[in-house]
Amino acid sequence: MALEKRRTIVRDISWLSFNARVLQEANDPSVSLRDRVRFLGIFSNNLDEFFRVRVATLKRMAEFREKSRGKMHLEKNPQQILEQIQEVVLQQQNEFNRIWNQVQQELKREKIFLVTEKQLNKEQKKFVETFFDEEIRQEVIPQMIESNPQTPYMRERSLYLAVAMSDKANAYKKKYALIEVPAKYKRRFVKLPSVAGEHYIILMEDVIRHCLPKIFSFLGFNEYKAHIIKVTKDAEIDLDSDVSSSFIQKIEKGVKNRRKGKPVRFLYDKEIDAGLLEYLIRRLNISKRDNIIPGGRIHNFRHFMDFPGDVFSVKHERKKPFPHPALKKTIRVTDEILKQDILLHFPYHSFDSLIDLLREAAMDPDVKEIKITAYRLADTSKIINALINAARNGKKVTVMLELRARFDEEANLYWKERLEEEGVKVLIGVPNMKVHAKLCLIKKRVHNKTIQYGFVSTGNLNEGTAKVYGDHCLLTCNRKIMADINRIFSYLDKPLISRMKLLRQCKALVVCPTGMRRQLLKLIDTEIRNARKKVPASMILKMNSLSDDLLIEKLYEAAKAGVEIKLIVRGIFCMLTENKKFRKDPTAISIVDQYLEHSRVLIFHNNGKPKVYLSSADWMVRNLDHRIEAAAEITNASIKQELIDYVNIQLKDNVKARILDNDLENKYVKRKGKTIRSQVEIYNYLNQKNPKQIETGSN
Repeated sequence: MALEKRRTIVRDISWLSFNARVLQEANDPSVSLRDRVRFLGIFSNNLDEFFRVRVATLKRMAEFREKSRGKMHLEKNPQQILEQIQEVVLQQQNEFNRIWNQVQQELKREKIFLVTEKQLNKEQKKFVETFFDEEIRQEVIPQMIESNPQTPYMRERSLYLAVAMSDKANAYKKKYALIEVPAKYKRRFVKLPSVAGEHYIILMEDVIRHCLPKIFSFLGFNEYKAHIIKVTKDAEIDLDSDVSSSFIQKIEKGVKNRRKGKPVRFLYDKEIDAGLLEYLIRRLNISKRDNIIPGGRIHNFRHFMDFPGDVFSVKHERKKPFPHPALKKTIRVTDEILKQDILLHFPYHSFDSLIDLLREAAMDPDVKEIKITAYRLADTSKIINALINAARNGKKVTVMLELRARFDEEANLYWKERLEEEGVKVLIGVPNMKVHAKLCLIKKRVHNKTIQYGFVSTGNLNEGTAKVYGDHCLLTCNRKIMADINRIFSYLDKPLISRMKLLRQCKALVVCPTGMRRQLLKLIDTEIRNARKKVPASMILKMNSLSDDLLIEKLYEAAKAGVEIKLIVRGIFCMLTENKKFRKDPTAISIVDQYLEHSRVLIFHNNGKPKVYLSSADWMVRNLDHRIEAAAEITNASIKQELIDYVNIQLKDNVKARILDNDLENKYVKRKGKTIRSQVEIYNYLNQKNPKQIETGSN
């Protein structure tokens, strides 16, 4: 289709194409069986969040289309997009079911049996009944929905058994009930007594199914049918721009109201009692316009990300992270940063170096102040522990804690209270913007001289996700970068419009929303001018998502001018890569493998003097115009080359790279020659680097 007729790919359809790539991993026989099960869980979890956020937003827009028109990027006909989503999701659900059936057969060949309540032997039945009495019974609270005039309450993301009870001797005697499966509080996978070399597992809901007579027999019924259902609700939180103590109360209220959100998807076992299904749809006020999706016996596959790992004969453990060569033999991380810039690559390099840096600062008597941003933190955060320790040791600690980090609001409210109890100054946000920049500044005073150092990162300060997220973190004492981080924190301390000039004054860091879009356009324009002068012009852009209309149009302009454009985009990709008017078609790939590609790296040829940036921002309207983000230009020659090498290894991937094209076909890259699986090659590349290759950072 001509570029003029179709300027971009619809954002949400592009995202579904990304999730299809996750499903491809579950279908790949070269992937370990354990990871194939895990990828089915990731696919399901992704889809849950997609419905909670994106589908919910589209439904709102469909309901208030006239009021919303023009306010949100790309969704000009939300109802049409919703219909397209429904079609794609049903196709993917069929593919999911096919893959799951295949995986189950392979589990059986591994002597791993996922059994139902009807497949238990005598010993296993006794075990299940005892387990129910001792572990589950007190958590099972049935809702007798027929006798309740109110709409049945169904918890968001929870799994429910819809029970139809009857009497074999009386066809008219029938009742319905709902039972929430307590998988949120108890483990969902229950290991059963098994013979040596075999593993039998039953799901929590099937334990409850087996014990339904124990729950309901006193009502006089003797026949039970129970099938899984699940409701996905609108997870958006409505907030105004006020950032104050009342804002915190609104966050708390919004989190509670999320549980009462409107249903946006209803999933059910297609074998469910027809009368009960009709009754539930009517009572839950679910219309035909909602996504009503029939499925198999099992739902909430996100729990399969935690499928018992010890039952597999082949473990396929991930390779362990290793220390950066410059930090391998040092006693103090701080000493090395003051000598040279260091670039950490997670999850290949150990995240412990970052924790050690903060622990050292917490105990160093010369350190006077620590400032840091936090978006998503680990459940038991060592980062927070180090900051609390610093405050207890008399340091002035400031934490910019983004309370609106979606689905982490409750956790961040908890961390806010905990930090403030310890005397830490907590900044809670900026009106109309999220703070997504990943920054740290540490100040120490030595011989009446202030020394500043810290880091700029592409990823969250979360030691859990750092084991599986691909990110970069620049440890530096570069004075210009430290000056800019100071400016950003000065603004965050008092985020008034009149003080936004502080962000505009940043020189070493490129900051959103004040300067990044302008700088990106300028960098692309330089490549366009060079292409028109017939000198080499190219760019390599790596990010999570690309959906910003203005930047996509600028990339089209560059392609028409003959600029060589190479893109690595994990998720949303709205750009068209093929058009007759392009002098050079851009090439775009997406890599889905063991680690989640999360980093943002921008490389511009710049007539042979490459400009290389690390960034926290994706190329989306929300990031560039409605968030505080930061990108750092890499000036250290050795680190610059290291990043270029890193990205070039990914561009050569011919195992886990998929082609991003106009038709969203997700074809694997096929290239003759050496087989290159980039995440394996990068591990080897970084593990072999010599510390002598790291040059001294410029100050």
